Amino acid sequence: MHLPLQRRSFMQTSISLRMSELGILDYNQYRQLLNKPEGIGAAEWYTLVDRLTVQETRFFRDTDALQLVTEFIRERQTKQQKALNIWSLGCSSGEEAYTLAMTALQTHPECEAELAIVGTDVSLPALKKAREGRYSARSLLHIPMEMRHWTQQKPQQTYFEVNDNLRRRCCFNMVNVLDLDSYPLNPQDIIYCQNLLIYFRRWRRREILNEAVKRLAPGGLLVLGLGEMNDWHHPQLERLKYSQITAFRNKANQSEWEKTRR
Repeated sequence: MHLPLQRRSFMQTSISLRMSELGILDYNQYRQLLNKPEGIGAAEWYTLVDRLTVQETRFFRDTDALQLVTEFIRERQTKQQKALNIWSLGCSSGEEAYTLAMTALQTHPECEAELAIVGTDVSLPALKKAREGRYSARSLLHIPMEMRHWTQQKPQQTYFEVNDNLRRRCCFNMVNVLDLDSYPLNPQDIIYCQNLLIYFRRWRRREILNEAVKRLAPGGLLVLGLGEMNDWHHPQLERLKYSQITAFRNKANQSEWEKTRR
C-alpha cells in the first residue's frame, strides 16, 4: 500500500486508534506485535490494512461503467452465450459484487443457472459483511426499483438482505492482490476493478493488472476506475473509446490466450 504524505495524519490517527483498542501506548510495542510469528502478527497486519483502506462503496456506484457491462451482457445474449463469469476485484463489503449480479440477471435472465460472481478482497471484516449480505435500509435507495426483487426486508426491520437466489450466485474469498499469481481462478468474462489501484504506486498497478489479465477470457471485458490507469497498455487488450469509462476488451483469440496462460 502506498499512502502519500497528504494522508499522514489519517495514517497516524488510524494506527493510534488501533493501539488504543489494544491498550498499547508505544509505537515500537505495536511494531513488535506486527512482527510476531505464528500468525499473530499476520492477523494484526490484516486488521491494520482494513483500517488504512477507505472502504467507500455502495450499490450501483458507477452508472456509466454498469451501462457498459449491460451492453456487454446483451451482446453475449445475442450470441446465445449463457455462461457468465464475473470477478469483482477489490469487492470490499460486497455491494459491487451483488450489483453486478443484479445487473446480469436483469439484463440476461437466461444466464441465471450459469452465472458466477467471485468477489475478492484483503479485508476479513469486509468479506464477512459481504457473505452475510445484510445492509442498512438506507443503502437500498441506490438500487433501481426494477431490481429490488432480489432483496428482502421484513416489517420494522432497519436493514435489508439480498435474497438467497442472489447470494447463491456470489462467493467471496480473501485474496491479496500482490499474490494473484497463486490464486486459481477460471477464465472471467468480466473483471471489474474500481477504486483498488489507487492504493498502489503506478509500477505496482501495472503488475497487478498484468496478472489479472491472465484470467480474462478471450473477448472478455476489463473495467477500471476512471483515471486510475491512463497510461497502461497490454498487447492482448484494446482500449474502448469512452470518455467517462476506463475499459478494455481482450482481443486475443482462444489459441493466443492459452499461450499466455502457460
